[in-house]
Amino acid sequence: MDPVGWILLWAVLFVATHIIISSQAVRPRLVAMVGEQPYRGIYSFVSFATLGPLIVVFARHKHSGPLLWYLRADNPLRWLVWAMMLAAFVLLVAGLMTPSPAGIGAPATAAPRGMLKVTRHPSFVAFALFGFAHMLMNGWVGDVIFFATFPALGIIGGRHQDARKLLEIGEGYRKFMHETSFFPGAALVGGRQRWTGADMPWMAVIAGIAVTVLAVIVHPWLFGGQPLG
Repeated sequence: MDPVGWILLWAVLFVATHIIISSQAVRPRLVAMVGEQPYRGIYSFVSFATLGPLIVVFARHKHSGPLLWYLRADNPLRWLVWAMMLAAFVLLVAGLMTPSPAGIGAPATAAPRGMLKVTRHPSFVAFALFGFAHMLMNGWVGDVIFFATFPALGIIGGRHQDARKLLEIGEGYRKFMHETSFFPGAALVGGRQRWTGADMPWMAVIAGIAVTVLAVIVHPWLFGGQPLG
């Protein structure tokens, strides 16, 4: 199998196992068999067992396959890509800091606040932004497949989690979904939410800026080439 084929294989396994193991058809059975904590251990093990080989194969065969597009010479687009990465880092940190009904152990009736008013799945959206940003700067087929796993996990995973939480939580989560949006900003534009000064996640913004600056500095050293290259 050629390098692109191996990247595709592990990418599919990484996304598919995430969805299957956490599905309503599989997860309750596994939890009933082994318990909640062992299930989380199994989930983490399978995640690393598929993500690890995917990263290794990609690292060894970066820029494999035909070049579909080359946008690295477009400086305005490069600034857009870093803006996307900044947004991804802020969303990721804010998602970890803000309790959500979708989170483990969170109250089912929690009112949307902070970044949840922007999107009910900030971490999933962060993964998607990370992948889309890197796809813009890496137009080789193997690279596109690798980085597309992150939007795939973010979009499919978010939808999948909504369906599962509806079954687990019921009306409380249905209300939460109605008051929020998956697509960033849709609930605010649609008038279902109102942003206030208290919602501004300043710590997440500061952390996101710090991580972005660090990424700009270390990216060429860690990965070679230009930032996001």
